[in-house]
This record gives sequence, C-alpha cells and structure tokens, in this order.
Amino acid sequence: MVAVPRPVARIVLLTAFAAGLYVVLSNIRYHWDWGVVWAYREIYLYGLLTTMAVSAGAMALGLVLGVSAGLASVSRGAWLPELAALYVGAFRGTPLLVQVLIFYFCVGVVVRLDSPYVIGAVTLAFFSGAYISEMVRAGIESVDSGQWEAAAGTGLTHAQTLRHVILPQALRRMVPPVTGQFVSLIKDSSLLSIIAVRELTKAAEVVNAATYRTFETYLPLAALYLLLTWPLSRLTRRLERGIHPHMADGRRR
Repeated sequence: MVAVPRPVARIVLLTAFAAGLYVVLSNIRYHWDWGVVWAYREIYLYGLLTTMAVSAGAMALGLVLGVSAGLASVSRGAWLPELAALYVGAFRGTPLLVQVLIFYFCVGVVVRLDSPYVIGAVTLAFFSGAYISEMVRAGIESVDSGQWEAAAGTGLTHAQTLRHVILPQALRRMVPPVTGQFVSLIKDSSLLSIIAVRELTKAAEVVNAATYRTFETYLPLAALYLLLTWPLSRLTRRLERGIHPHMADGRRR
C-alpha cells in the first residue's frame, strides 16, 4: 500500500469537506446574502478583539493561579495541599456557566465590581487555573522519585530540589497540555455572552437579531474561532512531537 503524505491527505480531506458543505448548502432553498457580514464587519472586528483581549488576560491570570495551586498541591504540610485541592475541586466540579453567573451576580456585587469584561476574564482565569493546576501537579509527579532522593543526598532542600531539579524536567511535559487548555479557554469565552460581554458570540447574536440572516451570521463566527484556535492547536501538536521525538505525526516510527 502506497503511503500518502500527511499534507496531501489533509488537503484532500479539506477539499472533500468543502465540496460536501457546498453541495449541502446549495440545495437549501435560501437566498444567500453575504453582504450583511461585510456591512456589520465592525461589530465582528470588535468582538474578535474583545475575545482576544479577554482570553489573553484570562490566560495570564489563569497561568499564575494554576502554577501556584499546582506547586501548593505538592508542597509539604497539610494546609497548602488541602487549600489547592479545595480550589481545584470547586472549579472543576461545577459548570463554567454557573461560575460565570455566580461571579457576575454574586461576587461582583459583593466586591462592587460591575465590569462584565473584568469579571468574565477573572472567571475564565479561575476556571482554567484549576485545570492547569492539575497539569502542573501531574508534571511534577511524573518525574522519577529518585531525582528527589539524589537531590536530597547532595544537601538540597525541598524547595531547592523543586526549583533546580524537578521543575526543569517537568516543564517540558507541562507545556503541551497547558497550551491545549488555552485553546479550550478561547472557546469557553463564548459563554461570557450571557453577561453581555461583546465578544465574538455576542457580536454574532447582535448581527443576527438585526438581520435575521442566521447562516451568514453564524458561519463566519465558526470561521473566526477557528482562526484563533487553529494556530494554538498546531503549536500544541508540535510541542508534543518535540517532547516525544519517537512519535511521528501521531504514529510510532
């Protein structure tokens, strides 16, 4: 059997998908008017920039929270690991939509913060931070226990061993899943439309309400999300292959 290069297979599949989509849509009795997308381009652009800004802020804060909670979960003592476990359990065990509503209608009122953009970014940060925390913890625990013993034998403290020996080895294993979490975070930002954050999904809802052109409104929305997430998805795959050089295009050589 002749081996087909992955890029060729990808192009063929994408072409087949595009052709199939065209056939399906062309058979629908519907008068297409893509001019509405161009007419409301500023709303889409504002939504795109808002999604990027909110996601970037949530990524930065979520990374800080996730790394801090991950390090706390492997620290000595009882208080920090238990506190990290409570944080992770609370935010991984409840839906993001519920967290958005609680942060906006409860926490925001208590702290007297009425900016849906800030509240949305903070909510996404706490949510993604809980998942990043588990990735950090798993990365640290994946390092052979003999490394701890060898470092202790040289006189290094627990903190010094973690900083100079364990983390450099665990970091390469953490980066791909953390990058993948950022992809999920961008998609999860669509839930912020429920608290009137004018991100991409809210922008599409506004355009649809004004034009009633459902197909022309939401198909570009999907394309714009792909535009944001595709580069990060590809970066994740490259990082995974860099960590596992014996893996080639998802298959063992």
